[in-house]
Amino acid sequence: MTTATETNTDALEALYSAGVHYGLAKSRRHPSAREFIYGTKDRVDIFNLDKTQVLLDEACEFARTLGRERKQLLFVGGKPESEKAVKEAADRAAASYCIGRWIGGTITNFAEIRKRISRMQDLSSKRDSGDLAKYTKFERLQIDREIEKLEGMYAGLVGLNDKLPHALFVVDPKRENTAIREAKRNKISVIALANSDCNLDEIDYPIPANDAAKKSIIAVVDAIAEAYREGKEAAVEKTA
Repeated sequence: MTTATETNTDALEALYSAGVHYGLAKSRRHPSAREFIYGTKDRVDIFNLDKTQVLLDEACEFARTLGRERKQLLFVGGKPESEKAVKEAADRAAASYCIGRWIGGTITNFAEIRKRISRMQDLSSKRDSGDLAKYTKFERLQIDREIEKLEGMYAGLVGLNDKLPHALFVVDPKRENTAIREAKRNKISVIALANSDCNLDEIDYPIPANDAAKKSIIAVVDAIAEAYREGKEAAVEKTA
């Protein structure tokens, strides 16, 4: 029988193997990250994984609750190291996502964003049904280019279904500061994988950890996505 201590040890070892404990140079440390730093090696901050694990568990439980309550969690990861991990994890959890550049107004001007999504869906539907055959070859090429551009910007947001997300999960809140500001303005909770240069005080559910390495990003993103998926499955089972 596996004990709670053994389970926690395995979890910490998994985080360590993924390099979650590596922060940034001590000179870049934000004061709010101080209590989560175990020490400094070669002038690089090292996170206390015991504390990181506690906060990761809290963030996962929040994501699980969102899933159980059928609330939308939007995954945000614009930096190149995170794009693939965020998209794949969101897809597995049947969640919405935003990768690449955050589009200003995604939250604060959502009505306009919905118009662009509707435009994308309308053009795609007409193309797939053959309704664009009446246009010239050049016109169809222009429409295809417009669809491609719209899909690159808005494809991950289709699942929001005319409603703002109830929460954001963000990789690197310092980079995604516009998304954070928009969320706070609309009283939307934020979960964030945040390195030692981030202001953790502005995050509702901070996860102090390495937000620069792919393995670390995958470890945290997958944990949040899996918790959210579990919550959604529990909601389905409850109504079955």
